[in-house]
Amino acid sequence: MGRGTVQLLKGENGSGLGSRWGAYFTAFFSCGCSGQAGIYQIYRLYVNVGFCCCCVLRLPGIEAAKRRHAPKEGSQVISQSDQTVAALQDLIERGSLEPGSMVSERSLMQLTGFGRTPVREAIQRLALSHMLRIHPNRGIEIPAASVEDQLSRLEVRRTIEVLAVTLACERAAREDLADMEVLTAALSGEFSLQSYLDTVRRTHDLIIRAARNPYLETLMAPLQTLSRRFWIMHVKDEAKEIAVGKRLHQRILAAIADRDVEASRQASLELNDYLVQFALDVVSQRARLRA
Repeated sequence: MGRGTVQLLKGENGSGLGSRWGAYFTAFFSCGCSGQAGIYQIYRLYVNVGFCCCCVLRLPGIEAAKRRHAPKEGSQVISQSDQTVAALQDLIERGSLEPGSMVSERSLMQLTGFGRTPVREAIQRLALSHMLRIHPNRGIEIPAASVEDQLSRLEVRRTIEVLAVTLACERAAREDLADMEVLTAALSGEFSLQSYLDTVRRTHDLIIRAARNPYLETLMAPLQTLSRRFWIMHVKDEAKEIAVGKRLHQRILAAIADRDVEASRQASLELNDYLVQFALDVVSQRARLRA
């Protein structure tokens, strides 16, 4: 502990961050590797602890993922486990973790900058949603991005998204509707591939939020993340495909903003029809290359 600085974090009432544990500690280390070891010791002692690791992140997109999922000022604090899940989802979606490859728990700790406990929790959570596969004594497998898997995903996603937009039409609050109008207008702009993907994520997050059903996020997040990964890996004409995607997402948001259930369902089905056709086109392209 001599290499770091330990701080006692107090809640607003001055009695600590939680009445059950009384006091929580956070260790800030000058070295990422030694920092992770020290943090883990403290975590074992105090169970619920917030910590920060200053490891240099080695893959692009991690810092952006952390910023996207970091708690905003005045919002509820997001757990280390949730942040790790978000960072790993981002790596999987972008293909930074190569489909079909095997990785170790330690390598994921190094890539995300999070400690052993939140990484282990995130791995277990992502394995339950088929975003990772755990092989005892061998490592962690990043699922392959096959056309067959994509079509199987889209079968399930199709039905769940119809439910999501239906509930969003019925339950969206004024704030949700206002945000949808802003996002619908934003989708008329020009996008790079990355800015488009960020906007699509915001669209899906907003629909889930408006649906007011916490189980939907658990079901939809892996389906949408892996579907986007397939699209990213196989998109050829970015400008053309982004133009199609923008229009389809705009229609969904506009229909929900109007509380038009039938229109939102139809728009959702059209988006999924597009994704199915995109996957089938990948098969056709491969067949032509082999001919």
